[in-house]
Amino acid sequence: MNINGQPARTIWPRVDGNVEIIDQTALPHRLETRLLTTLAEAAEAIFVMRVRGAPLIGATAAYGMALAMRADASDAGLFAAAATLIATRPTAVNLRWAVERMQRVLQPVPVAERAARAWAEAALTCEEDVSLNAAIGQHGVAILQGLARPGQPLRVMTHCNAGWLATVDWGTALAPVYAAQAAGIPLFVWASETRPRNQGASLTAWELGQQGIGHAVIVDNAAGLLMRRGEVDVVIVGADRVAANGDVANKIGTYLKALAAFDNGIPFYVAVPSPTIDWRCPEGAQIPIEERDAAEVTHVLGALDDAVGGVLPCATQTVRVVPAGATAVNPAFDVTPARLVTGIITERGIAAPDALAGLFPDLLTARP
Repeated sequence: MNINGQPARTIWPRVDGNVEIIDQTALPHRLETRLLTTLAEAAEAIFVMRVRGAPLIGATAAYGMALAMRADASDAGLFAAAATLIATRPTAVNLRWAVERMQRVLQPVPVAERAARAWAEAALTCEEDVSLNAAIGQHGVAILQGLARPGQPLRVMTHCNAGWLATVDWGTALAPVYAAQAAGIPLFVWASETRPRNQGASLTAWELGQQGIGHAVIVDNAAGLLMRRGEVDVVIVGADRVAANGDVANKIGTYLKALAAFDNGIPFYVAVPSPTIDWRCPEGAQIPIEERDAAEVTHVLGALDDAVGGVLPCATQTVRVVPAGATAVNPAFDVTPARLVTGIITERGIAAPDALAGLFPDLLTARP
């Protein structure tokens, strides 16, 4: 996708053997990149959400394993690197998928050759992510074409950020939107702010602006009203993990949007690449829900305006929005039951949640 009209990705290898990422904790106020040179730096980037979104977490973990092999390619080093990365975030299954993939590939390789093999496998993982998400876009655009109305923009609602910033490129929920833009379908996107970290207000709005797609940021609780007024044609979200029965774990607040969509007869789709489907997890109740720092709820980061209303792009400040001493809880995800999901868009096509296994018969061997 584009930054200032130029093609860009969220993560890329450097010729010096290190990895560079877009630091998403600085967006939308500053565009900054960050160098990852060690396993510890890759793990920190995942944990504090310099990278976020299930596919990008997996890609970063793959490169984290490669960086670890450069320092210690022994069996003990391989095991320790895997344990370090898996401990960073519990809900997004792409993290475990990528680490296990790297372990499976590297275990039979001689120690002296592991660093080079790890680097190549991490790069392959990233390229595959781009291909998977591009395919999601091509399957999903058929849905949008079917809903499009002559002379009027198609009104798409999304939640959190499941655009290209959540992947290596293209995105998941927004891949069909970008494909529809390329096909000339008029579009308008409702981007819910997604408290507490505001990934919709900051990241989704930023990338839609970079891509030239009309959009508006709404408070999370405005979604139901807009649906009831008939101002939403379709809801598309991403996911951090999909259980084998089609239950979907995504950013907190997704369940409420699914309920509102169901009540108003609006199609509710989930877009995921196959590494996000956890065939070992029978149902959503068994998906671990990450509990994050309460400070993400009690405090908010924003840009400072100057005296005449302009934005000072490099001046940001974190402020408290609750009374001093107030406590908060911060579950990062919720689970939307399969019965509320119209369909799941994957790189192999679109399926009802209870028919998802039919798209991936070759992957069912991963089930317990």
